Amino acid sequence: MSADERDEVAGAPDSLDAAALYRRCDPEGLDFETTDELPPGKATVGQDRLVSSVRFGMGVQGPGYNIFVMGPRSTDKRELVEAFLKENSADEAVPADLCYVHNFDDPYRPCMLRLPAGMGVELREAMDELADDLETSLIAAFESEEYQNRRRAVQEAAQEEHGKGFEELQERAREKGLALLRTPAGFGFVPLRDDGEVMEEDDIKELSDEDKERLEKESEELQKELQALLRTMPAKKRDVRDRIKKLDREIATFATNELVEDIRSGFQEQEAVLRFLDQVQMDIVDNVQGILSAAGQGQGDQDVNPFLKMQQANPDLSSGGRDNPILSRYRINLLVDQAETEGAPVVYEEHPTYKNLIGRIEHRSRMGALSTDFSLIRPGALHRANGGYLILDARSLLLEPFAWEALKRVLNTGRLKIESLGQSYSMLSTVSLEPEPLDLGVKVVLVGERLIYYLLSAHDPEFPSLFKVEADFEDEMARDGDMDRQYARFLAELIRARGLRPFHREAVARVIEQGSRLAGDREKLSTRTREIDDLLQQANHWAAEGERDTVTRDDVQRAIDQQVYRASRVRDRMQEQIQRDIHFIDTAGREVGQINGLSVLQLGSLSFGKPTRITARVALGKGEIVDIEREVEMGGPLHSKGILILKGFLKERYARERPLSLAASLVFEQSYGGVDGDSASAAELFALLSAIGRVPLRQSLAVTGSVNQHGRIQPIGGVNEKIEGFFDICCERELTGDQGVVIPRANVEHLMVRPDVVEAVDEGRFHIHPVETVDQALELFSGVSAGTPDAEGRFPAESFNGKVEAELREMAERLRAFSRDGTQDNG
Repeated sequence: MSADERDEVAGAPDSLDAAALYRRCDPEGLDFETTDELPPGKATVGQDRLVSSVRFGMGVQGPGYNIFVMGPRSTDKRELVEAFLKENSADEAVPADLCYVHNFDDPYRPCMLRLPAGMGVELREAMDELADDLETSLIAAFESEEYQNRRRAVQEAAQEEHGKGFEELQERAREKGLALLRTPAGFGFVPLRDDGEVMEEDDIKELSDEDKERLEKESEELQKELQALLRTMPAKKRDVRDRIKKLDREIATFATNELVEDIRSGFQEQEAVLRFLDQVQMDIVDNVQGILSAAGQGQGDQDVNPFLKMQQANPDLSSGGRDNPILSRYRINLLVDQAETEGAPVVYEEHPTYKNLIGRIEHRSRMGALSTDFSLIRPGALHRANGGYLILDARSLLLEPFAWEALKRVLNTGRLKIESLGQSYSMLSTVSLEPEPLDLGVKVVLVGERLIYYLLSAHDPEFPSLFKVEADFEDEMARDGDMDRQYARFLAELIRARGLRPFHREAVARVIEQGSRLAGDREKLSTRTREIDDLLQQANHWAAEGERDTVTRDDVQRAIDQQVYRASRVRDRMQEQIQRDIHFIDTAGREVGQINGLSVLQLGSLSFGKPTRITARVALGKGEIVDIEREVEMGGPLHSKGILILKGFLKERYARERPLSLAASLVFEQSYGGVDGDSASAAELFALLSAIGRVPLRQSLAVTGSVNQHGRIQPIGGVNEKIEGFFDICCERELTGDQGVVIPRANVEHLMVRPDVVEAVDEGRFHIHPVETVDQALELFSGVSAGTPDAEGRFPAESFNGKVEAELREMAERLRAFSRDGTQDNG
């Protein structure tokens, strides 16, 4: 420290006025009587950075511009972001409906149709109506007299042609004395008598050899003609079958034309639908007898294709519950219906499992076998959010097996393919559906804690390229200018959203004050909406208990008090041990090398201050300062850092001309848990200096603050809780007017202490002393001037620093004497 800096060391500062301990919100500055009079406020008040980031993420196009919204757990991040997205996406285009239909070329690869919003329902209803009406129309057409007559004509013409050939052959045989007969062995020719009757065996024996030879020769020639005639029969049967099939196709086309055309007229601009309708009509025409057979009206199933036979044998291949399983192929599986959607969809998936994200293919069990078809394809959250925004909780997503990798794969490829985990990882080789993938257009919004974001950024190489937009929630917002009124409108919106009683402006003022307390800064307001929301609901409860129509300031205060009371059992037991002198804390008198330090404990929802006795002991040594907490591995790295800084300060101030010749130890007395942080480094330094200079310190004061190597007292966290923790102990033992807490001056703007502390300070029964330097604090604790060094850098002998300096000088001389005499220093 330079001479000029030493000159700046001032006397002990005055304590703070009560007005500096708490920043009130003046109800008169709120221009309403109750929150019912306020217009709706923005849920994102004070979140300008967040709003700008999310708006940028919504607007920028290109791969990887997904959004990670991060912030503390106590902020309703998801609800706020979801509301913002819905509000700002209302003017965006509504995405297409998504449908899966039967693939007539490959039933195991269903096709996807994308239709303008609302048309998916229309097509589904139209195709359902077609499937329902098709049987009736076909049965009517195929039972019509025209069809029966034309079919009969084809069959009779074929029979007539077939019979004519046999008659001609029969006539030629008669002319040659032979008759054509059908036998169990087939057709054959036998001789005739003159009277036209078939010869018996005895008559044939009586024929001459010449007649026998002639008849045998004639029979062979006729047999050849018969074989030629029989060979033409299969071709003629095929011709008849083709003619009947052509007739069936003609009748089926006629019967379905009107049904299909009615649907076609409503989708003239949808080429994919028109192609699908063409395929449907062609399939109906090609398989009309299969459809009629399933309906019990067919003309035989000899022409039914194998897939239709499989469907008839196993109805589970179609959508169950239909009278005709074949007709399910013509129905529509409406995967995503956007008919009621306004603007781009905003979807929140509460349970982001692999199936819930990607979609799934369901199966039915029948007779011990599993089967499926396109109608059993189910959408995932990515399907529902296509063309819009998908909100996911980052922690929940990462906890689900395979979900994170699946999401990254979809975002990398831009294609959403529905497949089971068994297919993805080749665990199953059974035949299943392979639906047509969806070309995906979605913004994924992950919501999580900052730590998750930073860990993913550091350890997942794909994450930075997939989530390029970082949207960070502010933990707090400035409390200046018109912000109290804006915050009031924000509270009014929360109150209306929860259906609570209106809050009187004094109640709103108390909530605003509590917002500053939660922020730990009188110049800030907390944006941790979950805590504020809880307070509003609990205050509403106490108003209901009191049968009041409006929530008052007292209701809010009671809600705050009850929150503390419900969570304060451990705190009360600790304070009880101090009052019973089980845990030693002095609040009066003076002691050398002993001081009251302050720490903050967080147990559940409650943070509270706890005083701790810190002691120091010194002896001759070589400059070692032993941190007992560190030695027994109860001290954390930040606490150890504070000890090293403390050592640096000692060397700079007192060891510029000679080495430190002491061995010192510091300890948190009756500490049975871990210690970390540097907020007690000032207290440890004061205790150590007191022990070195043998200057007693006031035990009616407690101190918090960290110290740097230049002797400046630095701000710490939890200042309000620390003050209140020591105040409660002093109250139990009776306030004397001499008690108080020493805090860093930089923490004054963070003060929002309890009303009872403010009252005690206002009455002079308790004091809050802000300090900037080590010397100011030493004068408060000792009542002895810290001292200003002279031109040679020496402090006045009767000053605090002078006594420390004198002791260190004497210890150095004694150590030199021991060294000169060869005496071993035992520390």
